[in-house]
Amino acid sequence: MKLSSRLDTIKNKVTDHYDHIWDCCCDHGQLGVALLASHPKSMIHFVDVVDELMVELESQLQKHASAIQSQWQVHCMDVAKLPLIKGKKNLIIIAGVGGDLLIELVRSIQTRNNGIELEFILCPVLHNYMVRCELIEMGFGLISETLVKENKRFYEVLHVSNQAVESMTAVGSRMWDLSDGVHQEYLNKTISHYQRMEANPKCTSRVSEQYQELIGK
Repeated sequence: MKLSSRLDTIKNKVTDHYDHIWDCCCDHGQLGVALLASHPKSMIHFVDVVDELMVELESQLQKHASAIQSQWQVHCMDVAKLPLIKGKKNLIIIAGVGGDLLIELVRSIQTRNNGIELEFILCPVLHNYMVRCELIEMGFGLISETLVKENKRFYEVLHVSNQAVESMTAVGSRMWDLSDGVHQEYLNKTISHYQRMEANPKCTSRVSEQYQELIGK
């Protein structure tokens, strides 16, 4: 199964061994299925709240179970209530949802699992600046970050942990290559977006200036 550029970028960030990998909001499970092949010693959890999708996915996994030769579980549940396995190395992947919902899920998981290592790969659909600010406030540090363009849309893929020593920034740091035309396009679109918002007299933030500072670096 050929993955999209966005999902392939996420898969390629899973380089360490994890006892449990949670593919959340997994839709049809394409990413999780790819991880079954690349991480056969991990337990891959497919998690989504849509019952019909999970029933169909479990049926497909069972049909091909003998060929998969890997460990997997399907969960139809609210990602906010994720049953992390304490004492084991967990990786939580949340992609394909808006920034507001993504942060709500991360915050709920953090609250329910206070005091343990939390490691996420996150790819919000929108509101990357807000997501980054919220993650910084929650104490997450950066492992890696990558900018992806797919079907004329841009995505930021963030690999973060509450144990990472590298600080995150609100506008990104390591993901930028401003010699790349795609990166220049995304930066210009982002600056223009915030400038339009800041044209409202009621807007007091100057987010666009933070992105403009990247050009001077």
